[in-house]
Amino acid sequence: MSEQELKLHVPTASRQAVLREVKQREATRIRLHAMYFDTPERELARARIAIRLRQEGRDWVQTLKMPGINAITRIELNHPRPGPVLDLSVYAGTEVEAALAAIKGELGLRYETDVQRMLRKVRTRYGTVELAYDTGILRAGALELPISELEFELVSGRPAAIFSVARGWQQRHSLVLDPRSKSERGDALAQLAQRLADVDAIPGDDLEARRARAIALFWAPRGAASVKLREDMTAPQAMGRIAAECLDQIARNAAVLAEVDTEGVYRAGNSEHVHQLRVGIRRLRSGWKLFDGWIAPVPDALLQGVRAHFAAFGANRDQDVLNETVAPALMRAGMPVIPMEAAPPEQDARAIAGGKAFQAWLLDLLEWSLDVPPAVPLADGMPIANGVPSDAAPEPAIRLQGGVAGPSVKPTIIPMLTPEPDPQRLHKQLARRLHRWHSKVADQGTQFAALDIPTRHELRKRGKRLRYSLAFAESLLPASKLRGYRKLLSRVQDILGEINDLAVAKDYYEACTVTHPQAWFALGWISARLEELAVDAQKAFDDLAGSKPFWK
Repeated sequence: MSEQELKLHVPTASRQAVLREVKQREATRIRLHAMYFDTPERELARARIAIRLRQEGRDWVQTLKMPGINAITRIELNHPRPGPVLDLSVYAGTEVEAALAAIKGELGLRYETDVQRMLRKVRTRYGTVELAYDTGILRAGALELPISELEFELVSGRPAAIFSVARGWQQRHSLVLDPRSKSERGDALAQLAQRLADVDAIPGDDLEARRARAIALFWAPRGAASVKLREDMTAPQAMGRIAAECLDQIARNAAVLAEVDTEGVYRAGNSEHVHQLRVGIRRLRSGWKLFDGWIAPVPDALLQGVRAHFAAFGANRDQDVLNETVAPALMRAGMPVIPMEAAPPEQDARAIAGGKAFQAWLLDLLEWSLDVPPAVPLADGMPIANGVPSDAAPEPAIRLQGGVAGPSVKPTIIPMLTPEPDPQRLHKQLARRLHRWHSKVADQGTQFAALDIPTRHELRKRGKRLRYSLAFAESLLPASKLRGYRKLLSRVQDILGEINDLAVAKDYYEACTVTHPQAWFALGWISARLEELAVDAQKAFDDLAGSKPFWK
């Protein structure tokens, strides 16, 4: 069977209020102690399978979970057990039999959870949702993580019921979207426990530094992952898969910035999380542009939100680049110390990531990505409105023929089964559009030396869009032709990225010259470096324009 649920983290400041609200209506409390199993090589986790034994009050239940068709769906197989005895024979003849039979290692206890759960049902016009507020501990060896999350599981009705309920709770209590399941967090914690054991086994004066590096890996930034598209996908299906991947990158980095695991204990989020979050947003916007016209227009609320949040995180990113990249380079070049840093942005990244506005936007994006609507069909190249091409002249419903009234409209009959899609259609669509984008970037890039600053900035954005969109489509394009092209495009982007960073720094140091004359050193160094980069950029664009075509 499958389940559909959404999980939101409950920050410390909101826990008492959430508990009070859950208990306002008929609610039940139950203690849950779960043991999760895997092999030492994590064969189950690598197969994206989680198996647990859980004591629910006095009862024991064995559960296997796997990802479902989208971000809120899980495959779940439950079997009552007489006690804490794991029985794999219950999966014989099921869809997971082959995966479990392939396991070579010996299963053992890997991590545990100990949770107090408050349960309550909520009815909406879309259906019934069960709320489960979990508080407790996730444990792997000597390591522990807190659990404080509110789950919204669909009991009956449509997934819209989950989002209609979750939005209200999210806004009232500043809840945070966390894409990780308990099993994913537990597996990562067990890996950390093993890494720390390995570090401790090697003596040395730098033990604490090595332990700190191992711990930091637990909250490492989430970079972009590949997207696998199929030839038989429709454009909305492909966009849905792309949006899901981008959302996962955005939400995971946001969760670390919002200190989901580490609130009040450890500042895990850093400038790279901000950078990767913004990369996720750029990739999403590139996907929207790539599929423009092939899917229904993206809702205005999503478009407005993406612009506002990208800009807010961008202010943090600009400061990070200045303090962590440009200023150290200037110091190495001999710039006298300037006893000041750039003014902090209006909101820091942590406040934005955990804020109500950004988290509400994430929920809206998640719901949209689950069922991307198709574009309005076309008739003879014209949009259809109510079954009639929008530019068609209206005809009378009845006309006279020999004095006899008869219908003037020929009815259209839609068959029960839709025709099979052209297996090459998605590939051809993407290749043609990417080819046009390449031509525009390459043509303008060959004139790079003559472009003004705003035009260069727009060219950089178009290049990024091409690069990210190419990555989305690469599973449908010839790999041998992509390798060299990607290298050339990456070179262009690296140079343009440094030019952009230096342009931002130049504005900052120009404002410093009145009170700190040593800032003139920075301006001179930046100007010289920009001239070098302009030459490099021209060469990189010339190479890109002369590259072999990947779209054929």
